[in-house]
Formats: sequence, C-alpha cells, structure tokens
Amino acid sequence: MFLNKLQKDNPRLIEAICRLHQSGELLPDSYVVDLEQFRANAAAIKKKADEKGIRLFFMLKQLGRCPALAAELVKLGYEGAVVVDFKEAQVMMRHHIPIGNVGHLVQTPEGMLDEVVAYGPEAVTVFTEEKARSVDRAAKKAGRVQKILLRVFDDSDMIYSGQTAGISLGELPELLNRLCDCTSIHPAGVTSFPCYLYQDELGDIGPTPNLKTVLKGAEIMRTCGYEPEIINTPSATCVRSLELMSRLGGNCGEPGHGLTATTPAHAVSDQPEKSCVAYVSEVSHNFDGKGYCYGGGYYRRSHVAGALVGTEAGGLRQLQVTPPSLESIDYHFALSELCAVGETVIMAFRYQIFVTRSDLVLLEGVSEGKARIAGVYDSLGNEKQPAGRL
Repeated sequence: MFLNKLQKDNPRLIEAICRLHQSGELLPDSYVVDLEQFRANAAAIKKKADEKGIRLFFMLKQLGRCPALAAELVKLGYEGAVVVDFKEAQVMMRHHIPIGNVGHLVQTPEGMLDEVVAYGPEAVTVFTEEKARSVDRAAKKAGRVQKILLRVFDDSDMIYSGQTAGISLGELPELLNRLCDCTSIHPAGVTSFPCYLYQDELGDIGPTPNLKTVLKGAEIMRTCGYEPEIINTPSATCVRSLELMSRLGGNCGEPGHGLTATTPAHAVSDQPEKSCVAYVSEVSHNFDGKGYCYGGGYYRRSHVAGALVGTEAGGLRQLQVTPPSLESIDYHFALSELCAVGETVIMAFRYQIFVTRSDLVLLEGVSEGKARIAGVYDSLGNEKQPAGRL
C-alpha cells in the first residue's frame, strides 16, 4: 500500500535497511523508523496545529508505544500522549511522559484509577456515569480536580466493532446534571472516534457523522453551564486534516499514522509528511515455486501487496506478497517467486505494532547515508539490546 511512496520519499531508508540487514545488525520481523524524517513530520504537524490553535495529544500504539519516540515528541513541544489503553498508560508513566488523554478507546480499570489519576493526566475520557464517579473518587484521594471528557454518540455515528461505547446525546443533559455532586471532577469536553477519515468518494480526508455528534455534544455542554474547552476530534490527524479541523470543527487532534505518513491519504497523494517506516524481513525458504519470508508483524487491515527483495538497494526486485489467511498465525509471508535464502525483504503497509510480536528499530543518520541503530524496542515499548549486540 505504501511501498511506492517509500521508494519515492525515502530511498536512503531502503539503502540503510539493506546494509544493516545484510551485515547481521538488523533482524527480520523488525519495523524500522528513520528518526530524522519522523521528527520532520512531527514538526510539520505541530507547526500547523499551532497556526490553527489546535491542541495535539500524540498516539503511539501503532509504533509499539515506544517511549523514546514519545520523548522526541515532547521535546518538539507536544503536550503529551493519548494512550489507547491502560497498558500504554503504564509505559508512559514508567518513562515520565505527560499524558494528555487516557481512557479514550479503552477505559481505565478500577484497580488502576488511583495510580493514573494521581499521575496527573490532562483528561480522563469516560463512557459511563459509573466510570465518571470512579474517577471522582480517585481524584478526591489524590487531592485534585480531574478533567473528564465525555465520549458521546448518536444513532448515525460510525463505530468500529470492538469499540462500541459512549453516552447518547439524549442522555447527556441529565448525566451532566447528576454529576454536579461530584466535586473532584470537571467535565471539560467531549470526544468520539473517528471524526475525520480518508474517504474514497472524496479522494481526500473528510468529516464523519461523529464530528456532528461531537459538536452537538459541545453545544449541549454549553446549555448545561459547562464550557467545552477540549473538543477532541481524532483520526487521520496530519497537516491536511488540521486544515479541515480549523474550518469544520474540533480543537484537539491525535496524530498517530500522520507522524509516519501512513494514513490512507498518504498512500494515494503527496502530503507534507514523508515515509519514514518500513517492515523488514528475510527470505527463510522456498516451497512449491514460491519464496517465503519471516512473519510476525502482520496486521489484518494492512493491505500488504508487495515487497522489495534482494541484497543491495540498487538490485532490489518488486514481488507480490501473499499474507497468511486471517485464521492462521503469520509465521511466514509468501513471495511470488523463488528467492535466495537470506535475501532482504522490505515492505511498507498499514501497521499496528502493538498487536504484533515485532521489534521496533530506531535509526539515526539515514539521510547522510550513515545509518546506525539508535535503539531497539519490543512491540509493547520495552527497550531491548540493539540487534548487533545480541
């Protein structure tokens, strides 16, 4: 899906991968990040957000919750992380990364609320009155007032399977009224997901019905006496969608795939952000007229289609990739022709590292042709020894 963009945007990363893999420093089943380009993408998004007066909480679950990347974003002036779940919250807290929003897609468990609220996140998203009251109790213990965001929905909204949750617009006024007795929480805004998405019929990023719901929710808050200071409208946050957000609504985004130029919009059009991530494998064996490379990093919505295969950047050939069926474990990917065992395999596709068993490898010096491994992390944000020292 993104292989041609990688070749166009970042041929130096391809060169670095070939050299490091063939030297034995880079192992298969690794996602590789060009740190210099990652910083440039993040800076472009931050600049646009500042121009438009939009707040940003960065999302790193797709990059394996990597604390080193989180620290880079904090250095660039990002306010903090939006953590997809409580396990990501643990990673960020362990590394002293500020948290902007927790509980957005996965609620914080009761047994972790005291710890999370005491850490001091900007906002805790809640799906229910029960969770709001639990946050209130935790904030009382911590001696602070905790901002909460209310996840709202309406019947026309788009909700992904596995993410069904929220407070209906019809219930919102009564809920806000009932929460008046909670003195240690402050309803500070509303959220939903997704509010912006790439849409084939537009050939561009556009609003979803959820955006209207969030904006209606903000109006309801105002009529109930609350000023919605955070109107969180995530998904596909990048320079392009921030332009739309400034016109159509929302004042808080969550760049994730925008940081690595891997939103669907980046696959089909040139955007300010440029490719900086690739998946690296190695030819394992041949069988029945096809080559097979190591797996481990497959994501079922990846749309993977092709790979560059060879030993040197100047001699790579592009082959078709057949991933395993969805009911199977991704031990290997099939390649469309026989290959030499040990050849480097490079892919670029839609990824979610935190649901894989892959490693994340950070590279410095790519643009100078002097790439070196700056760090290796597992798929859940735990630091490992650099591959060359194993």
